[in-house]
Order: sequence, then C-alpha cells, then structure tokens
Amino acid sequence: MNPGELSRFRDVQKLAYRCAQAIESELRPGMSERFVAGQMRRWLDDQGVTEYFHVPFVWFGDRTSFSGGWNPLKFAPTSRRLEPDMPVILDVAPSIDGYCADIGYGCCIGDNPVWAKLQDDLALHRSLILDLVKQRRSARDIYLAVDALAARQGYVNRHRVYPGRVLGHRIFRLAQTPIRKLVLGGFGADALAGLCRATRAARQGEAEKWPLWNDRKRSELPVTQGLWAIEPHLGVGPVGSKWEEILVVTETDAYWLDDDLPHLRRWAERSRVAKGDRAP
Repeated sequence: MNPGELSRFRDVQKLAYRCAQAIESELRPGMSERFVAGQMRRWLDDQGVTEYFHVPFVWFGDRTSFSGGWNPLKFAPTSRRLEPDMPVILDVAPSIDGYCADIGYGCCIGDNPVWAKLQDDLALHRSLILDLVKQRRSARDIYLAVDALAARQGYVNRHRVYPGRVLGHRIFRLAQTPIRKLVLGGFGADALAGLCRATRAARQGEAEKWPLWNDRKRSELPVTQGLWAIEPHLGVGPVGSKWEEILVVTETDAYWLDDDLPHLRRWAERSRVAKGDRAP
C-alpha cells in the first residue's frame, strides 16, 4: 500500500476520532444511546460521510462491559439513558471513497475511578500487541497474551463476545459498488462482502487471507501484510472500556497508522501529571 493510500485511511481515522470527541463534549445525563448514535451519524453526515464499515454503536453503563448474557443482537444502541459517572463507549467505522476506519472511544461523564484505572491500564496492551506482531507471533498467540495481561491486571476479556471473538479484523478499501451504502445489521454491505470473501478464501486453502484475530486454530499464523483494526475491550464488573485503531503490517515491519490519537494524548498527560506528583 502506497503512502497516499495510507494517508487516506489515516484521514478517515482522524475524522472518526474527531466525531467521538465532538459528541463526548455534548453528552449530558438523560440522553439515550439511540439519541447519541443519531448525533454521531448526523455529525459524520455533515462531514460528507455517506457509507460505513459499520454505523455508530453506543454503550452506556454496564453495557460497556457487555454484562448480562451479551450477544451480537445487543450491539445496537438502546433506550438506556446516561447517568452521572457512567462509563461510555462510542464505536464507529465511517468510509469516504472506500477508505475506512474503525475506532472505539472510551470516555466517562463525571468521576469513575474504576473506569479511569481501566483506561490507563489499556495502554500496556498497545505496546504488547505491537511488540508481538513485530516478533512475527501468531494472531492466536497475541490474543492469548492480551488475555494473560488482562488477567494480571484484574480484568476480563470482553472482545471474546464480539462476532468471531475478534481482538482484531482486517481493514480494506471498500469496493465502490451500487450496494456500498446499504447497511445490514449495522454493517456496510461491502464490508460484510469483503470479510466473507476473505473467510471463504482462507477456508479454501489461502490461510493468509484469514481476516480475524481470535483464539481459534485458524489464527495460528503470523499476522499478514495489510491493515488491521485492533480493539482490546476489557471489563471489570459493570465497567468496561476499549480503544480501537489501525495497525499497519508490512513484509518486514509493523507500526500504528497514527501516533497522535486521543487515548495516546490522555496517557501521555496522565503520565506527565503522575511524574509531577512524585516530584519533591
């Protein structure tokens, strides 16, 4: 993939994060998940977005930790209303001219120390994942390493109840077909078609095209070249949080598509303040 193409993916990822932060600034107690999801979509509409890898998902309170017998039918936003000190996850995957991004943004309206510590602890997962990809470890090994780190931190893996149990999935340029704006179950029709094609190819012997990172046998291969949306989602009791961003894997290297994202700035600021607090 050439630098120009990577720049287009990076621009869409930045746009998605700007959307999440803009909506965060407008969150108020009493708003419902459905209302907030609609606000996200209207914000993106105003920026010229007309197609999606997936439309906005919004989760409040214990829904951030996928509590209570979670299943894929519960992903869609509900009538759950925001209350003070509730954790929030905003997750959206817009596309412009087929270039798409998939982001997950955790925030909290008020003061929730459990959420704040969880959000801080997610930083270690970003460096762990990149190090293991660079070591050419398999996607399954990386998944299990994330599980082990989460357990040491006192958290449980919540991405295991995502479709396909995914820690990550392939990102690609969506085909510009007549159905590209069609949304099925929250996902763009072309996104679903692309993932299905890759899954079918992998099952027919092209193992390197397997589009998911999970703890299953098909993920027992080093991560292949391309773009991957990585989304560690952890929980403790009724509190959950995540981050999600694009990882670039080349023939010889791996790196995050963008090192200037909201969660990175938050971690840097929290680290700076902590060091200042320890200063004599």
